[in-house]
Amino acid sequence: MPPRQAEAAAAVVAGQAGPGAPIIVLGLPAGQPLPAADLYVGTPRHLELTPLGATSLALGPNGLELASALDRIAEVVSTGRRVCVLVAGDPGFFSVGRALAERFGPANLEVQPAPSPVSLAFARLSLPWDDAVVVSTEGRQRSEAIVAAHTATSSGHKVALLTSPEAPPARIGQALMEARAADRGAPPRAEAVADEMTVAVCSRLGTPREQVSLTDLAGLAQGSWDAVSVVVLIPEQALDTHGPLPVSWAPGGRSWLAGTRFGRDPGAFANRDGLAGAPEVRAVVLSKLDLPLTGVVWDVGAGYASVAIEVALLSPGLEVHAVERDPRIATQARTNANRHCAAVKVHNLHAPEALAALPRPDRVFVGGGGADVLEACIRHVQPGGRVVAAFRLLGQAVVAAQRLGALVQVSVCQGEVSPNHGWRLTAGDPVFIAWGPP
Repeated sequence: MPPRQAEAAAAVVAGQAGPGAPIIVLGLPAGQPLPAADLYVGTPRHLELTPLGATSLALGPNGLELASALDRIAEVVSTGRRVCVLVAGDPGFFSVGRALAERFGPANLEVQPAPSPVSLAFARLSLPWDDAVVVSTEGRQRSEAIVAAHTATSSGHKVALLTSPEAPPARIGQALMEARAADRGAPPRAEAVADEMTVAVCSRLGTPREQVSLTDLAGLAQGSWDAVSVVVLIPEQALDTHGPLPVSWAPGGRSWLAGTRFGRDPGAFANRDGLAGAPEVRAVVLSKLDLPLTGVVWDVGAGYASVAIEVALLSPGLEVHAVERDPRIATQARTNANRHCAAVKVHNLHAPEALAALPRPDRVFVGGGGADVLEACIRHVQPGGRVVAAFRLLGQAVVAAQRLGALVQVSVCQGEVSPNHGWRLTAGDPVFIAWGPP
């Protein structure tokens, strides 16, 4: 750094007024457009909200550590430029607000808070939280967070636990089950240990893809959750004072149980539909997708959109996009979606080039295209998401499985009545399905 800039940066660090505009610390979701800035700082998820072409600095496991980011902010501010730091909720509540104030001084910060993720989580559950214990896994050992949460719930207190990529919800669930089982001298998977507590996993709070799911400790330990979530732990004693919680909550009040039938007959889609044409294969694909209540799902190489339609009917809170390059087939896919009253957006686009224009997905089914299409889908899927791909050739499936982590062969034999009125089984070609988090 040039001497003059270094001197100005040192003045900022010392808490004196900086030479440029203040550092804006903006809580999300914001009630207005983002302020203009020369540098935006935040997690990759928050930086998706910044204007196209804006200069940004990513924080977190795939970006800079906080100390390095603070140095970069000091450089920018020292030259009279403006910085906007994006955080979730209230910057002063388990956030970077404390570190920014210590480094630059409160006089150099303009703090614009939003409701904290914890307050939003309890609001979604219609529960007060003035008696709750709040535990964050950021900046501390996971074992310390587990001990704090276990101690509080054992005393009958509600707990809001802020998870992170280093301590995601499933690991928290596993550790809590082990801790509670150790207290009882019971196996870690004992039903009594899992069922004695209600658990709410609250993800992407305040965004259009918000998701709140109820489960127990076993479900928390075995589930697939967004790594950055608020896990609310409610012991039986605390729940008794408030009454039962809703079964589930999603934006618009739509229930994920609206379309539990799946594996529909091929005739329901007014055309045979490629690799996922057999209902049995489609049922396996849907199970491997492990659909969330809300979020974004892509069906790439969608054909006549049977997978996309079943996804939309199974989980109405999802935003479903079907991508098909053949214009004639894409038109039939729209007809199929309308016939089932399924909210599917059908795009007549070429993958992988056009995928960047779609909202980033939480789940992807790849039913067609080459290795470049699969790689593009893996690149675009949200952290903690899942990709499922179907193939007719084992060699292609093995390559995909090496990227995704799991592989299964689905072989279906159809029962038919023979001319002598007996039954025979006719084998279809096997379909290979690879899936997993990228």
